[in-house]
Amino acid sequence: MQNKKIEEKNTLSYGTIGFFVFLHIGALFAFMPSLFSWKAVALFLFLYWLTASIGICLGFHRYLTHKGLEVPQWLGYLLVFCGTLACENGPLKWVAHHRMHHGGSDTDKDPHNAKKGFWWAHLYWMVYFQPKFDRKEVLDSYCRDLATDKFYSFLDKYFVMIQVALGLAILAIGGWSFVVWGVFLRLVVVYHVTWFVNSASHTFGYKNFQLKDDLSTNCWWVGLLAFGEGWHNNHHAFAQSARHGLRPWEIDMTWYAICVLRALGLAKNIKVVKLTRIPDAAPSESLFQGEIIRKAA
Repeated sequence: MQNKKIEEKNTLSYGTIGFFVFLHIGALFAFMPSLFSWKAVALFLFLYWLTASIGICLGFHRYLTHKGLEVPQWLGYLLVFCGTLACENGPLKWVAHHRMHHGGSDTDKDPHNAKKGFWWAHLYWMVYFQPKFDRKEVLDSYCRDLATDKFYSFLDKYFVMIQVALGLAILAIGGWSFVVWGVFLRLVVVYHVTWFVNSASHTFGYKNFQLKDDLSTNCWWVGLLAFGEGWHNNHHAFAQSARHGLRPWEIDMTWYAICVLRALGLAKNIKVVKLTRIPDAAPSESLFQGEIIRKAA
């Protein structure tokens, strides 16, 4: 009997949809005057920076996914823990999806293929279970170098419970205003800013490098909101570079944090791009070429 190949279809993930709706409704309570305080705003800003820039951009992305720098193990664990507090899945699944994205950006090999539309890249790809990308064996194949680490596995399994623990801690410290601003609103803002890297930074902006089948762009406002991640065309051209903002006006706050770690002797073997302009380049061609070099601590 001949085996027939069954095409696996995407199915809606109602748990994910419900979780997103719950967080967005909770964030709306920030508009209640009784839940406003400047201390809550300060907490929101601090946790936004800590979980988005230090956690996701530096910990999950530049350190764990692309290995753009080396840090002591205790510091690496701390950076990745901060990324887990952003509640964008645990580190293993986050890394696996991002490596898939780079393996076939804006093609059928990309879980958030921007050629399927702005909103697919921004949000819709997450509200479906996509067997091609989300089966455990597929995810495991993209993060084998990390999966044996018990700490990363723990964070991956319990990332929601860790967020609940954070919420209970700040509830005890500052009451419901801290929870609304420090958990609900902060998560929603961090989510959309991160998602804009997948959507807006594949739609708006300019390119320093022309890449085949790749829509990535340098989007200035995403660069500012996402602590340097919006210089996405630069990143796709040189994924291992720990520095994403390569031209003078391309502000990269996460890179500045890496510079602080380097000055403290806590970061070494930092991979960066040595950029050179291509003379007389046509508008349809890359304006620059570059090579990865290493900077010692």
